Amino acid sequence: MYQTIKSAKLAVVTLALATLSFSSFSQTSKFGISLNSLTTNFNYGASNSMLQSYKQNYKGLQAGFSYQAGITPMFSVVPELYFAMKGGTLKENNPLTGGKSTLRMGSLELPVLARVHFNNFYINAGPYVGYILSGRLKTEASQNVAETKTKVTFGSDMGSLKRWDAGLQAGAGYTFNMKKTSLTLDARYGYGLVNISNNVERYNRMLNISLVLSRISVKKQAEKKG
Repeated sequence: MYQTIKSAKLAVVTLALATLSFSSFSQTSKFGISLNSLTTNFNYGASNSMLQSYKQNYKGLQAGFSYQAGITPMFSVVPELYFAMKGGTLKENNPLTGGKSTLRMGSLELPVLARVHFNNFYINAGPYVGYILSGRLKTEASQNVAETKTKVTFGSDMGSLKRWDAGLQAGAGYTFNMKKTSLTLDARYGYGLVNISNNVERYNRMLNISLVLSRISVKKQAEKKG
């Protein structure tokens, strides 16, 4: 796990340094903000295959910032920083909690994506590192189980979660250019590589369809006028 996190951090830092080093050659540099919903769940690993049939998606939220640093007219590096509400639900009578339960987590995430452009269309992929700030497990009342709401603890004890997450993101998007701003429709899948739980395997999975409003950098606008 620690090797996976270390490798993801190294990849993120390397791409971020590349962004700073080559941004002076930018053709498509711009800042962006986004606020959108997420569809997330957990993969419970091969050792917990009996849980797969009880899985349900959790509708979360994501808000944050991005910077697209143009390296060439066809290639850019995109670091992002956002807050995400992620989680997953298990249906009633599942082997883990008995009653229907939802684990919800709030985390800070830093993806750094390599992006290849084809006119207004692009594809991108890269690593991400996440830090879980808080979490709550809610188990709904059923015939034999009373409703409970439990604040998640972090550490190495059984039943607690691990703070750090890391994985890969990949997707595609289309940009609608306007005079001083642009609107981007982005679809992306997130694949967690780190088991974030101590008592049962849990790997984050995410599907994100977002709208990103961006403002073209001042330098880029000056180049167009020149």
